[in-house]
This record gives sequence, C-alpha cells and structure tokens, in this order.
Amino acid sequence: MQHTNPAAVGEYLRGLQQSIIAAVEQADGGTCVRDVWHKAPDEPLQGHGLTCILEGGELFERAGCGFSQVRGPRLPPSATQNRPELSGAPFEAMGVSLVFHPRNPYVPIVHMNVRMLAALPEGGEPVCWFGGGMDLTPCYGFAEDAVHFHTACRDALAPFGADKYPRFKTWCDEYFFLKHRNEQRGVGGIFFDDFSDGGFENGFEMIRAVGNGFLPAYMPVVERRRHMPYTERERDFQLYRRGRYVEFNLVWDRGTHFGLQSGGRTESILLSMPPLASWAYQQQPAPGSPEAALYSDFIVRRDWL
Repeated sequence: MQHTNPAAVGEYLRGLQQSIIAAVEQADGGTCVRDVWHKAPDEPLQGHGLTCILEGGELFERAGCGFSQVRGPRLPPSATQNRPELSGAPFEAMGVSLVFHPRNPYVPIVHMNVRMLAALPEGGEPVCWFGGGMDLTPCYGFAEDAVHFHTACRDALAPFGADKYPRFKTWCDEYFFLKHRNEQRGVGGIFFDDFSDGGFENGFEMIRAVGNGFLPAYMPVVERRRHMPYTERERDFQLYRRGRYVEFNLVWDRGTHFGLQSGGRTESILLSMPPLASWAYQQQPAPGSPEAALYSDFIVRRDWL
C-alpha cells in the first residue's frame, strides 16, 4: 500500500489559497468575499470548502480562488476516462482552483489549479493521483510576458526532471484547445493530470512546486501591464475574447464537468466565468492590427523558451 497523507495535502492547499488571496487583495486594494460552505447531509457529495472572490475591483474585474475538499460514493465519468478499473469507486478530492479576469485588456487572464484525487476501490488499496498546472490567456499578446510565464513554469518543474516542462507544456497546448474553433485558448503554460509517478510524496511535492510558483509567474506580468492606457476598442476586444474563455470552460473543461457531474457546488465551480463577455458573428481583426497579431503570433503552439 502506498503511503498517503491527505491531511497534509489539505493543510497545504488551504495555506496556498490564503497566500494567493492576500496577494490579490494587496495588488487590487479591494477585499475578497469569503464564503465558507458545507454540503448538506442529504446530498450525494459530502465535504466543505472556502470560495474567495473579488468582484468590481480596480485591478481585477473578477478574481475567484476556491478551495474544496469533498467525498463521494462514486467517481464520475470525467475522473475515470484514463482509469476505467476505478469506475464507480468511492473517492475523496481536494484542490485549489483560480481564475482571474483583470479589468485592463492588456493584463492577461490567468488560470491555476492544483489538486489531489484519491479513489477507494472496494477490497483494494487506496489509489491517489495528482493534477494541476497554470496557463496564461492574453487578449493582447506580449512576447516578454509569455517568455516570463513559461520560464517560471519550467523552473517550477525543474527539480522533477528535465522532461517534465516540455511534456506538460505540450499537454497544456493540447488540453486548452477549442476544438470547435480550431484555436488555442491562450499562450499556454503547463498542465498535468492523473499523475502518480514516484508515489504520493513525489506527486504532492510537484503540486506544491506548481502552487508556490504561481505568484512569481503571474504578478510581474500584472505589474508590467496594469497601468497601460486603453480605449473602448481594446475593451470590446477583451469582452469578445472572454467569450472564447466561457466556451472552453463550459464545453471542454474536465474540471467543470467533474464538479457538475459529481454534484458539486455550482457557484464555486463556475467562479471561472467572467463578469462580462460578448459574442460577435464573424468578427475579423484588421490586417496588421494588434488584434490580428494575437491570432497569428500568440494563440498558436510555439516554443516560448
């Protein structure tokens, strides 16, 4: 039986959430709403969590960061796509997930998630695996921002082997892809799932490295762009690109599907939604414009390092 310590994972994740929320409040000047929740005893999913969200801030129009720790009688289909032998097993899941939607169109959207899932098959040993990653979604691309973000991702994974960054970078590119648009969601980052290489301690150490690497990866980009002037043109394009973000999260995201299929708390699951978004029929950026450059130079699969 592998040595597991879910309590230590939960303690780390709660501390990570608090450190990130403190940084958000300091940078924005606003205060997050802190919503402590518990699942009712008669619900199929049991557990608790803390959803922290800042809305209408000076820097962040909406910034949500949630911690959850839940237990259920049966793993949902989205969790056993790669592990059919565990289909229907009871489970425990915990994680921190965040999405920040900045007000300034030049500051990119960011997503980060670290999590652990433990299956408890009847008559068998507990099976734990880890997942996570972070990715950057600009509306207006800057090469130095993408390079900085990917460098931080590479450095976070370096202690776990030189193969991890290129492997997880490719995984991120393939995962955060809008198949119905034939379009990347952003400039990528890293993504991994169903990770159990090296046992429990190695997986736990990896999500700690990713979680601790988030603020150094993102906040320097925020500070570089937050005071750039913009007009209604940039704002309109930002809302249009947010529509793509909504499409991915509702149509393709496994985390969203897992939460909804398992009976999770809907408001917390959908904290990734932007406060405002728009859609336009056949919008075509002007050739040579910064908007056109986003499509040609940034939301394409490329080696940023």
